[in-house]
Amino acid sequence: MSFYVGTDLLEIKRMKRCLENPHFLCRVFGEQERRELEARRTPPQSAAACFCAKEAFSKVLGTGVRGFSLTEVELLHRANGAPYLSLSGRAQQLAAGLSFSVSITHSDEYALAVVVAYNADGKEGSE
Repeated sequence: MSFYVGTDLLEIKRMKRCLENPHFLCRVFGEQERRELEARRTPPQSAAACFCAKEAFSKVLGTGVRGFSLTEVELLHRANGAPYLSLSGRAQQLAAGLSFSVSITHSDEYALAVVVAYNADGKEGSE
């Protein structure tokens, strides 16, 4: 079994500035992700955690944020509140054969995400 780990940290004040741009949400967050963000009580903190998860995912692949759109990696939540990654398009193709676990947290000042990818067949995370 192979494991790959990615992490990212972001200042909430940076995300607050980004959210002032009306086009930012559509460029960075998928449709279902935007719906979840609208329902949250702490939009800048939640948006920052989602963004961190996307960055951490890109680090797991070893590609950086290249070769896929950020909207193709959505951080969503199960009914019990547990976060998970929903992949589509090129991001899903790049991650073929991998399973993911994600953990997020935030304070008033920072958001953090850790993504762990794993596979049982020994295949590398990206090609």
